[in-house]
Amino acid sequence: MSGAAQARPGGRPGKGGKNRPEGAGQGRGAAQDAAVLAELRPGQSIELLKELHILTREGRLNQDSRRKLKQVYHLYQFIEPLLAEAAQDGHAPLLADHGAGKSYLGFILYDLFFKQLGRGEIYGIEWRAELVQRSRELAARLGFERMHFLDMAVADAAGAAQLPEGFDIVTALHACDTATDDAIRFGLAKQARAMVLVPCCQAEVAASLRQGKALALSRTPLAELWRHPIHTRELGSQITNVLRCLHLEASGYQVTVTELVGWEHSLKNELILARFTGQKKRSAAERLAAILDEFGLRAALGARFGLA
Repeated sequence: MSGAAQARPGGRPGKGGKNRPEGAGQGRGAAQDAAVLAELRPGQSIELLKELHILTREGRLNQDSRRKLKQVYHLYQFIEPLLAEAAQDGHAPLLADHGAGKSYLGFILYDLFFKQLGRGEIYGIEWRAELVQRSRELAARLGFERMHFLDMAVADAAGAAQLPEGFDIVTALHACDTATDDAIRFGLAKQARAMVLVPCCQAEVAASLRQGKALALSRTPLAELWRHPIHTRELGSQITNVLRCLHLEASGYQVTVTELVGWEHSLKNELILARFTGQKKRSAAERLAAILDEFGLRAALGARFGLA
């Protein structure tokens, strides 16, 4: 007998010469498929998830794609009630997705909500032309006729003639740096009922803090909060989101801030949810101005946050 493992009747050689019953591999594969399906929302298109590379061609989830799907599904939980509210009385909801990238969020929103609703439209706004073209082709293949994709920067979208005059919901998932502020400005201009924002990579405030660091250190001991570079970056991000929330409250929105998913899934995880009430908070505007003055940011950033 050679050193190779010999299969017994009804089995086959496994690793280290161990025998496995016929069909064991298929059984495990079926169990994996069932586990994947259990993680998906009812009605979710498997083909769409494969096209977005969230599922492999074999219909499996890897760790990276599972994290991505978890983020988008969590965000969907916040957006779906807003869409349902906007769709009342036969209204066709309009949603603008800024910094859309590969449009994971837009496609899943359409697949789970807009497709079944039978009305309403999604506009994905992304400055990288190749991603816009890819999204257009995918929407055409899937028959998602009420999805539109525009090749432009978020900052230019508010004045774009191709877009409707008003939107119900504005989203920005990981729109980098000032693109989140541009999405807020877009939402204000379009009188959005709600904005759902997950900011990313804020650098502008941190840069302003660095420029005035020497003066600030001589003026106030609070400047120790951003003396070291890593603290400058972290504090800059924190201040930016606080200013955004105050800006929204001063503009008539009720604001909730929470985490999107567990921190083990994403470090860029702060979720800002704003719903329009029409009640502009004067105290929010006053505190916004005070924070800008305290940190020496008014000259550089006042206009961005609604101050003359």
